[in-house]
This record gives sequence, structure tokens and C-alpha cells, in this order.
Amino acid sequence: MTSGIAYALAAMVFFGLGDYVYRRAAREGVAAHHFIMGQAWLFCPSVILYAAATGALTLAGGAVWGNLAGLFLFLGFFLFARSLRTGPVSVNGPIFRLGFVVTVGLAVLVLGEPLTAAKATGLLLALVAVWLLLGTGNPPAGGGAATSRPSAPRWSLVEVLLATVLAGIGFFCHKLGTAAGAAPTALVAAQAMVFASLATLLTAIVEGSLRWPANLWRHALPAALVLLVAFTCFVHALAAGQASVVVPIAQMGFVPASLLGIAVGGEPVTLRKGLGLLVALTALALLAWA
Repeated sequence: MTSGIAYALAAMVFFGLGDYVYRRAAREGVAAHHFIMGQAWLFCPSVILYAAATGALTLAGGAVWGNLAGLFLFLGFFLFARSLRTGPVSVNGPIFRLGFVVTVGLAVLVLGEPLTAAKATGLLLALVAVWLLLGTGNPPAGGGAATSRPSAPRWSLVEVLLATVLAGIGFFCHKLGTAAGAAPTALVAAQAMVFASLATLLTAIVEGSLRWPANLWRHALPAALVLLVAFTCFVHALAAGQASVVVPIAQMGFVPASLLGIAVGGEPVTLRKGLGLLVALTALALLAWA
């Protein structure tokens, strides 16, 4: 196993932990903009201090790609959150997870990364796993069988499709930054500066103030910690490996998130969910081998 694959697998685990923390916060009524602002306020100074301590803190040269990544990722997550106001998460969630397809396409077209048979098969299986694990609709009231998938309003689909493209571009910006010689921690710090600034501005606009709910920090603190590790591992993976391999692996955080939901959250184990996890593990093996 190469160092790039090892970093990507670590990023996948910690992104999954972040997803699980976000689910818990959402279930306790923490608004998306509050949660994003809270974890950004903790994430940003932490990664800046870490980059400064390791001598990697700079905004010059390739680190500018980290600023662009922060812009694209913020816009992506913001539009995704907006899309959920009128669109079902069972539809919009899987679509947003496909951002790695955009990154892979850019890596192949712009950077000339090869698209081998194993890589193409792994990507296809990853798409199938996303659909299996996240694509089920909510059961109807009264416990009856679902007869059709929930439909999303057209504008909601436009928002989530745009969010997916923007997030994929954001991940690709990190690859361009590492290719330009920027240190991984410098890229993450540059991303955090832009993301935290925009998250603060968004909350001020939405709320008219920067007040936060009382239960915010017990969710924002663990989220900031796991995402700090996740993004640091992610950018290290991009520095050591091909974006068309490491990005799909890192973005399969729904696998550990699903396992945590089953083991800790008491979520039911359905045939579809079990098949999705099996397909996801097969995809991971193929991508690691590619």
C-alpha cells in the first residue's frame, strides 16, 4: 500500500466521523449555518497554529489554490444545505456525494492521469455504493411500502447539481496546489481562512448577529478536530498519489459513517445497506490496487 492510499483511507475514516457528528448535531436541532460557523471557528485557528508550528504557514505560491478550494467548498456546502430546504435528502444526498466524479474527470482531462480498467471499475462500483447506501427514500407514514422515490423540486436539483460541481472543483484545487509545490498544511490553512470568513459572514447575514445556540460547541468541537485530521490526511494523499484514485477513496466517508450509525446509533441493517457496504469495500480494494 502506498502512502497516498494510506492517507486517503485515513481521510475517509475521519470524514466519516465528521459526517456522524453532523448527523447528531442536525438531529438535536443545530442549524446548518450555525454548525458550519462553529466548527470553522475552531478548525481555522487550529490548522493555522499547526501550520505555523511546522513551518509551513504561507499564503504565497501554490497555497493560493487552498484559498480557491475554500471558496469552492464553501459555496458547494452552502448550496447543498439550501437544496435541502425543498428537496429530500434521500435524493440530494447521493447527488452531492458524486463530487468526486468531477474531480476525477478534471484530473484525467487536465493533468492527464490514466484511467485504467481497475480504476474505472472502482469508480463505477463507488457510484453504485453511493446509490445503495444513500438512495433509499423515507418510508411513508403508517409503515406502508414505498411506491416511488421522492421527487425534488426543479430548483432544488439545480442547487444540488451546482453544489456537486463546485465541491468537485474545490477538491481539484487542492491537487493543483500540491502540484505547484505547496505544503499540505499550508493548503488546508489557506482553505480554512476563506471558509471561516465566509461561514461567519453567512451567519451574520442569516441571523443578523453572531449569537449561537447553547448546544453548538459540544458538536462543533469534535467536528473541528476530526475534520482537521481528515483534510490534513486528504491533502497529504493528493501530494503522494493520483487525484483520480485518492479523492474517490477519501470521499467514501459514508462507509464508516454508516457503520457507526449501525453500531452506535442503532440504525437497522437492511439488505440494501449491507449490499452497499459490500460494494463500497470492493470499490475501495480496486481503487487501492489501481
